[in-house]
Amino acid sequence: MTSGFDLPSVLSQLEAATTAGKITAAADKNIRVWLTEPRYADYAAEVAAHITAGKWKELDDAFWTIIPFGTGGRRGKMYPIGCNVINDRTIGESAQGLASYVLSQGIEKPSCALAYDTRHNSRRFAELCASIMVANGFMVYFLDGYRSTPELSFLVRYKKCSCGIMVTASHNPPSDNAVKVYWSSGAQVIPPHDKAIVERVMNTDEIKRVDFAQAVAEGKVILCTTEIDDAFIGNVLSQRSPGPRDLKIIYSPLHGVGESCVAPTLAGDGFTNVTIYEPHREPSGDFPNVPGHVSNPENPQVFDGPIALAKTTGADLILATDPDCDRMGCAAPLSKDPAGAWGTFNGNQLGVLLADYVCEQRKKGGGLTKEHFLVTTLVTTQMIRRIGDSYGVKTYSNLHVGFKWIAQQMDAGGPDKFLFGTEESHGFLIGQYVRDKDGAAACMLMAELAANVKASGKTMLEKLESLYWQHGYHGERLLNVTMTGSAGMDRMKALMQNFRTNPPTELGGIKVKQVRDYQSLTTLTVGGGTAALDAPKADMVILDLAEEGNYIAVRPSGTEPKVKFYMFTYVPAEQLHNLDTTRDEMSERMQAFEQDLKNYADKA
Repeated sequence: MTSGFDLPSVLSQLEAATTAGKITAAADKNIRVWLTEPRYADYAAEVAAHITAGKWKELDDAFWTIIPFGTGGRRGKMYPIGCNVINDRTIGESAQGLASYVLSQGIEKPSCALAYDTRHNSRRFAELCASIMVANGFMVYFLDGYRSTPELSFLVRYKKCSCGIMVTASHNPPSDNAVKVYWSSGAQVIPPHDKAIVERVMNTDEIKRVDFAQAVAEGKVILCTTEIDDAFIGNVLSQRSPGPRDLKIIYSPLHGVGESCVAPTLAGDGFTNVTIYEPHREPSGDFPNVPGHVSNPENPQVFDGPIALAKTTGADLILATDPDCDRMGCAAPLSKDPAGAWGTFNGNQLGVLLADYVCEQRKKGGGLTKEHFLVTTLVTTQMIRRIGDSYGVKTYSNLHVGFKWIAQQMDAGGPDKFLFGTEESHGFLIGQYVRDKDGAAACMLMAELAANVKASGKTMLEKLESLYWQHGYHGERLLNVTMTGSAGMDRMKALMQNFRTNPPTELGGIKVKQVRDYQSLTTLTVGGGTAALDAPKADMVILDLAEEGNYIAVRPSGTEPKVKFYMFTYVPAEQLHNLDTTRDEMSERMQAFEQDLKNYADKA
C-alpha cells in the first residue's frame, strides 16, 4: 500500500488501459512518475483515484506531455493533477526553477516582482510563487490586488528586481491560468535565459516554501501597491500629447484588472467624460457577461453590449482591454451619427492608426529624426513600415511573435530613439517605462487620436481610409485551427511538415511563388532552388504569392493548442480607384485563402 492506495493494483489498471488504447504511452509514462516518485507524493492518491474511477480522458489530457514554456511562460487548463496542466505543482516548479536559475547567476541580493489578475486561483498561485521565492532567499515586491501585466513589467524595472512573475492567462477561457516570467529588464525571458530556466523547471525535485503571511510579517514580502500604482500611472501619462479632449468614451475592462489603470490614466490625460461599462465591470474569473466567457478584445462580439449603450448615450468611442490589461480593442461609429452603425478595428488597423499618430505627434514636436524607429513583427501588417518610411524613420519588422522580441529590439536600437511597437494581436508599446505591451497607454493614445479626429470633423473610419489612400490598401485576416490533446499536437507537427515539404501550389487562385521556412532558415522557390533566409529561427512558414504584398504566414500558437494562419493582401496606392470595391475584392480573396487553407489542413 502507498499513501492509502494499492500501488501494484493501480499500476496494473494503468497498464491494461494503455494496452487497450484508452491512454497514450506518453501519458502512461508520466503518470507512473507521479505515482512512484517522492516529489509527487502529495498528488499520488488523487492520481490513483482517477485510475480507479476510469477517468482515462482526463488523465490523458493532463499527462500526455509536460506543459511547455510558450512565448512568455507556462499557460494551460487548470486541473489539480498532471504535468500538462496548471496546478500547484506545475506553478511551483515554474517558480522554483526560476529561483534556482537566478541564483545560479551569482546575484547577491535577489528580488522578484509579483502580480496577478482576476482569474480563478490567481491570488493563490501568486502567494504560492511568493512563498517559494522567499524560501529561496528572494525579497518579493508584491502588488496586493488585481493589477495589470504592464504594471508588473514596470515594477520589475522600478524596484530593479532580478526577475518577475505575472499570474495570468491573458485572454484565454476561464478554465485556464498561467505564469508569465520576466527578466530584470522588465521583458519576458528570452534566450539564453528561457531555455536555462526551462531546464531547471523540468528538473525540479524539491520545491522550497515558507508561509506567505509570515513572510509578509517579517518584511520579506513587501506590499507596495499604492507606491507602484502612482509611479506607473505617472509614467504612462508622461507619454501623453496635448490636443482636444472633447470625447465621450465607454470603457470595458471585460471583468479584468483594467479599471485600476485605464480609468486613472484617461482622467489624468484630461478625458473627463468616461463611463465604465457596468455589465463588464465586476472583476471575475468567470467572465460572465462576454460571449463564450472569453474576454478577448480581438473578438468584435465583446463590443455588442457597449455599442448598444453607446447608441443611446451618444458616445464617440468604445475602448476595451483584456483581463490582464496588456491588449486594447476599439469600436467607433461608422458615420458622424453615434446612433447609427458602429464597427470595430482589428489589431493591424489599430497598429496603423496609432503608429501614424505617434509619428505625427513627434513630428509636430520637432523631435523626429531618421534615427527614430518603429518595431513590429513578421505577422503584422507591412503598412506600419510604409508609414514609417513616409515619416523618414526606420522600421524593424524581422521579428517573430511575442512582445519580448519587440522589447529586445527596442533596447538594441536604443530606447531613446524608440517611437512605438506593435503586433497584430492588439498589443501596443510606447515609452521606456515598461518592456511589454500596455493596454492603459494604448487606451490613452486611442482616446487622444479619436479626439483629434473628431475635432477635424472626420470619423475614425475616414481617418483609416485616408491612410489607405496614402499607403495602399492592406487587408488582413487571422484563421485559427484548434488541434487539442496529443492527437492535436501530432496533427500540428504533420501540418507544419507538409507546408515545408509539399506546400500548396496556389491559394485563392494566385500562384505560390516561394516558401520561407523559419525553422530551417531557407527560402524554397516553387519549382526551383533554395536560398538562405536571413531571419531569427522559429517554427513558422510564410507562403509568398505571385502578387506583391499577398502572403500567408503559418505557425503553431505558443500559448494555445491551435495553428494560426495570418493572411495578408495589398493593393498599391497608385492602383486604388474605389476603396469600397477594393475592400470587397480583398475580403473575397481572403475568404478564398481561408477555404483553401482549411482544405489543405484537413488533407494534412
